[in-house]
Amino acid sequence: MTLDKITVDKITWDRVGRVTEPGRYMYTFGWLTITAGDLDIWKQYPQAAFTLLAEHPPRDRETGEEYHLGAFDVAPEPRPPFTTH
Repeated sequence: MTLDKITVDKITWDRVGRVTEPGRYMYTFGWLTITAGDLDIWKQYPQAAFTLLAEHPPRDRETGEEYHLGAFDVAPEPRPPFTTH
């Protein structure tokens, strides 16, 4: 039995240029919709990393890939181990 690895793309506020307004933004991989709620999370947790979720646009619309933000991790970087001296 073989297990396929699943790759989950994550994106941070820094990576999208710390946008300050909700909206639809062109990014290197397509269009990204950012909501006011997404921005509220980034304002509270600036290092949070969101999962990118692909949307399937109608067949008659050829504007490129559409994405929105899904689940997020508020501490995407591993914290250093706690040590005592």
